[in-house]
Amino acid sequence: MKRKYIAFLALCTMLSSCKDNEIYEQEMYKNVVALISSTYYNTFQEVVPLTGEEFTGYIAASAGGTHVTDKNLVIELQEDQEPLDYYNRSLFDADERLYAKLLPKDKYSIENYKIQINSGERTGRTMVKLKVDGISPDSTYFIALKATETGGVELNPKKNTILYQIQIKNDYASQASSEFYSMTGLGNDLITAGNKKLFPLTKNSVRMIAGNESFENNIDHINKTSLIMEIGEDNKVTIKPYKDLVVKQIDGDTRYPNTYHVEESFGRKFHVFLVKYEYTLNKKKTIMQEELRLEIINK
Repeated sequence: MKRKYIAFLALCTMLSSCKDNEIYEQEMYKNVVALISSTYYNTFQEVVPLTGEEFTGYIAASAGGTHVTDKNLVIELQEDQEPLDYYNRSLFDADERLYAKLLPKDKYSIENYKIQINSGERTGRTMVKLKVDGISPDSTYFIALKATETGGVELNPKKNTILYQIQIKNDYASQASSEFYSMTGLGNDLITAGNKKLFPLTKNSVRMIAGNESFENNIDHINKTSLIMEIGEDNKVTIKPYKDLVVKQIDGDTRYPNTYHVEESFGRKFHVFLVKYEYTLNKKKTIMQEELRLEIINK
């Protein structure tokens, strides 16, 4: 009797194991579709050069499973604010000043809101056409989308949304970079030094804080303390107010001639600005003579 019981248990175990293996194989073979994005908040970063021309990016999807699909898989995309709302609440709680924004509709177009993964392939994509000149380097912009199932396609419920992030750059600065220019020079004839972040505005212009003024991630403060450096085709630099700052370019200084150039030294290359200007803040006038330097690292 004991032997029969043991045999019965062995048979049950074998049947259970076979069933588990069958379920496991079914799961492994399933072509579950996911939008391609980062692990956290399903973001994808697109760094767009400010050229004045249209830029083409892509939103992509992939199909999992042990084998490639033997049929075309199609999913549809739709604009959806909820992923952005979740992102903002999770990171910034109630501080709406820090909230990311939807990219304005006139800055992009998606001609085909469907992504098709062809039979025998792993990935598919759709084009996003971008023309982002004029957006602020102080804001985070997303295109927020959600995928929906069509024709029996199974979606990964954790990867069925995407926050397609737009970051801008030009030849001198990038919103996607955390690099700072080193600044040395004179402020009202006193030696000064520090680090400065430059922000891309257009193809040939950047914004920076004047002199040794502090940087605050506050629009009013930025408007009050910032200037624009515009780089001409001859590498001459023109200094202008960004918003509210009273600033005047000073020409004729041979050491700080208001120019930009790329400097090579011992196999290394550097962005170099040599500028001179006067600005007035809180009724105080300051004459700045600055060298701004940043190593160019090809990534």
